[in-house]
Amino acid sequence: MEDVIRTVKVKLDVPTERCDDLHQTKDQFLHCANTTAEWAWRYPHDYCVTSKQKAEKALYDRLRNETELTANLVQKGIRRAIEATKSGVVRLKKGDKTSQPHFDAWSVVYDKRSATFHRDHVSLSTVNGRVECDYVTPTEPEGTPIGEYLLNEDYEFRMSTLQYDRFSESFYLHARLRRIETDEQSTTDSSDTKHRTVLGVDLNVDGSLAVTSTGAFIGNADEMTHQRREFEKTRGSMQQTGTRSAHLSIQSMNDREHRWMQDELHRASNQILEEAREHGCTHIVFENLTGIRDRVVGAKRFHAWAFRRVYQYVEYKAEEHGIEVEQVSPAYTSQRCSSCGFTHESNRRSKHQFVCQKCEYELNADYNASKNIARKLLKRLHSGQKSSSGGALCQCALTSGMLSLNGDFHASVSSTVEGESTDKPTTSVVGY
Repeated sequence: MEDVIRTVKVKLDVPTERCDDLHQTKDQFLHCANTTAEWAWRYPHDYCVTSKQKAEKALYDRLRNETELTANLVQKGIRRAIEATKSGVVRLKKGDKTSQPHFDAWSVVYDKRSATFHRDHVSLSTVNGRVECDYVTPTEPEGTPIGEYLLNEDYEFRMSTLQYDRFSESFYLHARLRRIETDEQSTTDSSDTKHRTVLGVDLNVDGSLAVTSTGAFIGNADEMTHQRREFEKTRGSMQQTGTRSAHLSIQSMNDREHRWMQDELHRASNQILEEAREHGCTHIVFENLTGIRDRVVGAKRFHAWAFRRVYQYVEYKAEEHGIEVEQVSPAYTSQRCSSCGFTHESNRRSKHQFVCQKCEYELNADYNASKNIARKLLKRLHSGQKSSSGGALCQCALTSGMLSLNGDFHASVSSTVEGESTDKPTTSVVGY
């Protein structure tokens, strides 16, 4: 059985006299992360260090002496920096510009060694011993994430993140929980690893943030752009005042914007992952994001950052479910007809309308692109098979079923995927 992971945001009731202990813990945790990042980031004069073991061997004793953190929190700070360094190295190899990681957002990572999780409260390690904080839960939690997961004994606590909202002066725990596997579930949910099913994902700067080959329209890129502009306008007016109060307000606003963006991107990545799991997908595929600002009309630094974050979130969450995440070349995915294969720039009527000039297949342009993205990985997987019988079954996950590379279509019993009405197929194979 594949792990089912859920993240629940819950407000903490922190004793007033212990709030400063948590703030100091955050400061020292970020000190560990930034010290490690400075040590590990050696570009362009030398190779960056991406080994957690090497970093811990070189820095653990020093950081234990410099801070009052427990051993586990020091290790978590080191590892956070190494993961960020790894991501930076990947971007450098792709030719993207990046710089040494720096951590200033309010957050501390806890696992079962540095925190004791209960259904009604949590005990957190700090620079001044443990602090116990009750959860602030709704009067009627049934039907909410807190009721379905946090208070559900069928879910166990995993590594979680503590964050702080400067505006409301409140602490929040982003609790990650995993569904506990039973013997019956283990027997009935065993998966067939021979079959490979691909979910294609197209990311956009306007309209829906992500569109999948199953016809799911996820997130709202327009709303994200609008909210970011509103934050920028407010910051601009505050910066003109130049007061210390304005400076603190800007810092608080930056934190709120960062948390809001992270919540939106996490929500989108969770929906992509749920779509893949619902259709039994073994692979999720995106376009290669290198040079996205040059390729996509209207794409800015903000969009490139958001796209990379969505990809990264999907990648690490998918790993827990045994789903592989890949990238393929973006060439012609927006111009190719996903039904007949005819490729021409005139097929793309507008930002969101695709009409094939050859077979007159009409559908949402982003949905068409997502199916072409899935098809590209499908062909790569198929060409990599070495057995005389053709190897494992490879297929694309579509709105109304699955399509294999040789054209065999397997319809779903029912389809209620949002956006299905945008697909107007003219062939007997739905989706192509």
